[in-house]
Amino acid sequence: MKILLKKCKFGFEELKALGHIASGLTLGIDKNKVAAVLLKPIPQNKKEMMSFLGFASYYRQHLKDFAILAKSLYRICDQPTVFEMTQERIKAYEKIRKALTEAPLLLMPDWNIPSKL
Repeated sequence: MKILLKKCKFGFEELKALGHIASGLTLGIDKNKVAAVLLKPIPQNKKEMMSFLGFASYYRQHLKDFAILAKSLYRICDQPTVFEMTQERIKAYEKIRKALTEAPLLLMPDWNIPSKL
């Protein structure tokens, strides 16, 4: 494997990479990426919904109960019927958007402390 020094970054406290901000022992969502999605209107078709779900799913480790929140939105994309945003689906969409803006920082585990799974 080759490493190109001109592409490497050293001595930074924070680093933006792949839509995340890594700093020491934490990993957070790049708020600029989230802001771009928040500017878009509610999806009007399956393609737009799948695009939104793909974006949100990328950050699913930051979003509590993502699978439960997104279930009705994934279901509408699987159905061969007409795309329809019901109140339940709009509510789920808004909850995911809100969760993206309030996503917590993830901490690296402290391997010196005993833990159980």
